[in-house]
Amino acid sequence: MKNSNCNYAYIDGNNLHKGVKDLGWIIDYFRLRSWLIQKYQVSRAYIFLGYVAGNQRLYEKLRRSGFVLVFKSLTYQAEGKFKGNCDAELVLQAVVDYYENRFDGAILISGDGDFACLAMFLLTKKVLKTIVVPNKRSCSYLIKRIQTRLLFLNDFKAKLVVKRKSPRYGKTAQGSFS
Repeated sequence: MKNSNCNYAYIDGNNLHKGVKDLGWIIDYFRLRSWLIQKYQVSRAYIFLGYVAGNQRLYEKLRRSGFVLVFKSLTYQAEGKFKGNCDAELVLQAVVDYYENRFDGAILISGDGDFACLAMFLLTKKVLKTIVVPNKRSCSYLIKRIQTRLLFLNDFKAKLVVKRKSPRYGKTAQGSFS
């Protein structure tokens, strides 16, 4: 395995975005990345997303914040909405990383029950540090019943929310992530 405290985060981008949006706030991805480093010593944080051509600024912001982006092509539904379900990509990446001994611990960020099998796999291998759930109300029963530590992002809102820019200085307020 890698050196001690080499942890990876696997983030369901859609679940994260929608989860905090449903709670009425917007996540600051730079603050999230800093929080993951400070709280869990996350050396690599993957975000799995459906690729939308018009979102280049967002993708660049995520990269600058320190995330590794993994994209899936979109499929279009009958209503004209698009879907970029990255569940298989996230699971495969985590399992490959485990079998190639790339990390000591894994953090899963999603409340989607489709990841319960991955969480159980990582738990039985004794590498699952925690599951971070974006929205307690929409957390799947399949995730809740796993015998591991669950964190809810709303409990860390003050540290992770996009801060209003100061009209006087045009800078974002800073804070501790401990």
